[in-house]
Amino acid sequence: MRGWWREIAGLVLPVACGGCGRPRTELCAECAGALAAVPCRVRPAPEPAGLPMVHAAAPYENAVRATLLAHKERGALGLAGALGGALAAAVRAGAGQAGEREALLLVPVPSARRSTAARGHDPARRIAFAATAELRRRGTAARVCAVLRQRRTVADQAGLGAGERHANLAGALVVADGGRRLLDAGRVVLVDDLLTTGSSLAEAARAVRASGRAGPGKTGALRAAVVAASPSAFEINRN
Repeated sequence: MRGWWREIAGLVLPVACGGCGRPRTELCAECAGALAAVPCRVRPAPEPAGLPMVHAAAPYENAVRATLLAHKERGALGLAGALGGALAAAVRAGAGQAGEREALLLVPVPSARRSTAARGHDPARRIAFAATAELRRRGTAARVCAVLRQRRTVADQAGLGAGERHANLAGALVVADGGRRLLDAGRVVLVDDLLTTGSSLAEAARAVRASGRAGPGKTGALRAAVVAASPSAFEINRN
C-alpha cells in the first residue's frame, strides 16, 4: 500500500528539485548536471577484501547527496530516471569495450527487508531498472538480474565504521537458487546507489563468486558500478 501511495503522490503533489529544493521542477538543470559527471574508478580506504573494480558517476556530496536521499528516503521516485542515467554511465565506464556482444547483467545489492518495508521501495533495484532502460536506449544489451537475497538479518549500517559494517554484512547475502543459471547469460555488474566503505559490494561479490555463476569464466572479472561514492574514494592513485 505504501509503495502504491508514493507512486500516486509523486504524480499529483507539487514538486521541488531533489538536489536544491528549487520549486516546480523535480530536478533542475544544474543538479542534473552534477549527476552527469564523467564516471571514475573509486576505491574506499581501507579497501575490503574481494571488492571488485568499482566505477562511480559522481562524488556523494551537495546536490548529488540530496538527490539520492530524496529518492531513497523521501520517496521522490521520479528521480530514478536521472539516477539511472548516472548509473548507466558508470556501468559503461566499468564494462569497457571487451565482449560488447554479451549482455550486461545488472545485479542490484538488495536493501534490508526492514528498510524496504519502511521506504516502500528498494532504491538500488529501482535505479538498476532505470539504468538498464538507458543502456538499451543507447544500444547496449542489458537486463536486471535481481538474484541476491539476504539470508539473515543485518543491523542498520548507519553509524557503523568500516570494520563494523564488514562484520555486519559478512555472509549475509546469497544468490537465490533459481537465479544462479541466469548469471551465465552475460557479464555481471554489481550495482548500488552509493559506495561508502565498500562492504555491501564486497559481500555481494563474495555471494556471486560462491555461487560459481558469474558468467563463463568470469568470476574473477566481476565489475561494480554506483551512482555516487564518498569524495575520498575518487582518490585512486594511492600507493
